[in-house]
Amino acid sequence: MRIGELARRAGTTTRTLRYYEARGLLPARRSGNGYRAYGEDDLRLLQQIRLLQDFGFGLEETRPFVECLQAGHPAGDTCPASLEVYRAKLAELDECIERLRQVREQVGAQLSRAELEAGAAGPGQEPRCELAHD
Repeated sequence: MRIGELARRAGTTTRTLRYYEARGLLPARRSGNGYRAYGEDDLRLLQQIRLLQDFGFGLEETRPFVECLQAGHPAGDTCPASLEVYRAKLAELDECIERLRQVREQVGAQLSRAELEAGAAGPGQEPRCELAHD
């Protein structure tokens, strides 16, 4: 298939495919007339890249998966380098989750404090909010 059809089937643009080619992620094979030629394996490779990017992997982080697919491993994620990228991504996600948990805790504490102060105004009274006037 030609680049336009591959882009359409992969749900991307020809520009993106050329970029992947320039980065060495998509093999550049040429037909006799000089057009880029792709097969079903290339489509599967692009689907793997897009899936990983949807999960938050950077383009360079997809390289071990691409290489694993190109080495003949059907899932592209059973090679040692792919497994290591998975481990690193999980560690990164765990750090993000912990930071978010801490921020949530702080926001909850701020909300509790603000609600207590708002309640101190007394029932039926608006909390006092004073604006500076010149």
